[in-house]
Amino acid sequence: MKPGNVLVLPGWQGSGPQHWQTLWEQHHGYRRVEQHDWRHPLRGDWIARLEDVVLACDEQAVLVAHSLGCVLVAAWASVSRNTRRVKGALLVAPGDTEREEVRGALRSWSPVPLDTLPFPTVLVASHDDPHCSFERARLFASAWGSRLVDHGNSGHINAESGLGSWPEGHLLLQELLQD
Repeated sequence: MKPGNVLVLPGWQGSGPQHWQTLWEQHHGYRRVEQHDWRHPLRGDWIARLEDVVLACDEQAVLVAHSLGCVLVAAWASVSRNTRRVKGALLVAPGDTEREEVRGALRSWSPVPLDTLPFPTVLVASHDDPHCSFERARLFASAWGSRLVDHGNSGHINAESGLGSWPEGHLLLQELLQD
């Protein structure tokens, strides 16, 4: 797998300089799917951008999604005719866009698609994630056909979680690449 075909999908407002996604890009040469508006994300715009980047890959892509990026993967897969171009996806700390406190800001992201994803996925969730309950993450994993990895109490599994470059997560990605 060429590093440029490992596509990093940050969540709402992007992933900052200390986020494991950013560190993986720097250390491994993975490619971030840049969105034109990180602060006011529109589902259709983000889906179209992901479609463009997946089609530009010269071999199957692997998706590495965090938070809203996980919902993007499910939304994209529910409408794309090019899902065969994805080998698999690592879905970390999915954001629950149906929570009352974010419905206004993320209006176009509800409902969360609950169709089985047509490629292998691993979903990593935390019991104390403020953006998605573990029970809701378990529902997403079940609906999407994902292998669920319980990451204990790790918050939103981001820079604030103190994971650094998160080597355990990178091992999960390597396992997914081997399948």
